[in-house]
Amino acid sequence: MTAVTDEGTGPAGSPASHEDQDADGAVPVRETGRVPEPGRDWNDGLIARRALAKAVDPEPEAARDDDVRPPQVEAYVPSGGPLRPRLDALRELVGLSRARLDGDTLAEAGRVLDEAAARQRLSSRHTVVAIAGATGSGKSMLFNTLAGAQISETGLRRPTTAAPIACSWTDGAAGLLDRLAIPGRLRRRPQQGGADTDEALQGLVLVDLPDHDSAATEHRKQVDRVLALVDAVIWVVDPEKYADAALHERYLRPLAGHAEITFVVLNQIDRLPGDAADQILDDLRRLLDEDGMALGEHGEPGATVMSLSALTGEGVGELREVLGRFVQERTAAARRLSADVDAAAARLRPVYVAEGRPGLGEQTREEFTDRLAEAVGAAAAGQAAEREWRRNAGRACCTPWLRLWRWYESARRPGSLERPAQPEPPEEELTARQRVEQAVRTLADEAADGLPGPWAQAVREAAVHGADGLPEALDALVERAGAEHTSGGPVVVATGVAGASGVAHSGRVGGKPPRPKWWPAAVLAQAAMTLLQIFGGLWLVGQIVGLLEPGYLTPAMVMLTGVVGGPLVEWSCAAAARGPARRYGQEADRQLREAAAACGRARVLDPVAAELVRYREVRERYAAVTEISTTGG
Repeated sequence: MTAVTDEGTGPAGSPASHEDQDADGAVPVRETGRVPEPGRDWNDGLIARRALAKAVDPEPEAARDDDVRPPQVEAYVPSGGPLRPRLDALRELVGLSRARLDGDTLAEAGRVLDEAAARQRLSSRHTVVAIAGATGSGKSMLFNTLAGAQISETGLRRPTTAAPIACSWTDGAAGLLDRLAIPGRLRRRPQQGGADTDEALQGLVLVDLPDHDSAATEHRKQVDRVLALVDAVIWVVDPEKYADAALHERYLRPLAGHAEITFVVLNQIDRLPGDAADQILDDLRRLLDEDGMALGEHGEPGATVMSLSALTGEGVGELREVLGRFVQERTAAARRLSADVDAAAARLRPVYVAEGRPGLGEQTREEFTDRLAEAVGAAAAGQAAEREWRRNAGRACCTPWLRLWRWYESARRPGSLERPAQPEPPEEELTARQRVEQAVRTLADEAADGLPGPWAQAVREAAVHGADGLPEALDALVERAGAEHTSGGPVVVATGVAGASGVAHSGRVGGKPPRPKWWPAAVLAQAAMTLLQIFGGLWLVGQIVGLLEPGYLTPAMVMLTGVVGGPLVEWSCAAAARGPARRYGQEADRQLREAAAACGRARVLDPVAAELVRYREVRERYAAVTEISTTGG
């Protein structure tokens, strides 16, 4: 049996050198690049290790430069392991969400990433297990029993354990203990027992914590701090406090997702008569089940629940055996980090998981375009264009007498026939602007329907921001569309499509509309009918005054042909112009509708769609964080 030694002494109890001691006068545990060979009884003191190394291997240091030495720190997570892609996905998720979520929401995920990075840089050959419990539960006695020596102080005075104390079964755990902020004077080595016992616990770092229900606030803070960093926890409960609400509500219930790295030990069963221990153990399992903690029974993954007596040693061997298998698996840290990722993902679920299938469907886009087209008066513009086309056709194909009459009316009452379109009253203009705003609000509500709060707010903000200046943008796009339109289609003139006070469209069509090929023939036919009227009239006048021989029937028929043929040609042209006029009006409607749609798409639809794409990206990252869980979360 090797004597229990302190960190500040060598194998014979001699003091360590001053340069190897810390500020408290103790030598901290340090990682070494060499693996202890069988038969070497190394102490944790640096001087002792050097002395023993020289005694066993007296060759000079230069002779061993080519020795193959294992790395000081092993990689914790294999590159192909399930934890690394989850951590990468969580890191990407946090990065994509910083502009949309506040820092408090992402704080826990950031902490998990930081702690995972810190743990991965440290030794993977060690498993850090904390022993936690309430005042008087006997956790320090269990700690000493597992270590085989009186390391942690026990007694009637409460609280007995004032600071975390560590016991490491192998070298190389200095970095892990530094991470736990355990000073060198509180780092110990266990009493060496049988070969099987020592081999089973190789890599174990056991930490005795202060009482979690201590009256000293600083003690509770240390417990919370260390519990967030260790790889596994042994909760020691006694027959009197195993159902303590503080233990279940503050620790066991929040850590229910960490069941695979949790041991719950019922201590002091030597005080219980008969089968009372089994009854209490069953009740403890019931309480853990109510806490939501899975129990590792019948080969299922979960918490290990057992009973023992640290005083008499009953059940301690079973715990040591279970703990040895747990340590040799070397998966505790991975399970701990995976459970932390599960917990962080569960907290983030309300801000990433939507109800239903939010997004911009084709119907939503079409309805938004229809509302904008209605706001700018696309249908009215098409109808006005159709009327204008038919009016221009009537002017070109009407009889000269009717055209002369219209000229006379226009000269007598200027503006009677060609009055410019009057702007709509301010009330109607305001209503048109309100239609645009209502269209944007409706689109934003439909796109954000079912989204989590922050992303729904981002979608609405994008829509509202795009709606600023949308009436003016509609005006500019419609005018540009009219200016760039080819000569084969209508030229829409926007007179105050937006303006300073609202959205309105005059519906006027400027320029000369395209004429069908039959228009020249119609004009010639109308001219011929006019000539027939003039010729027949002159012929009749000549016969009446005696310049020509009498014969009224023929000139009357010629004149009647011209009189009847002129209106007939005009009516035929009006009938033939209905189809082209309708298509011309539809083209004007389509052009204005497309201009409004392009404006709405650029200023509202695209920004909203970009926010939805961003949400889908973070949703995919969140799914990657949760779907590869190794702890069932």
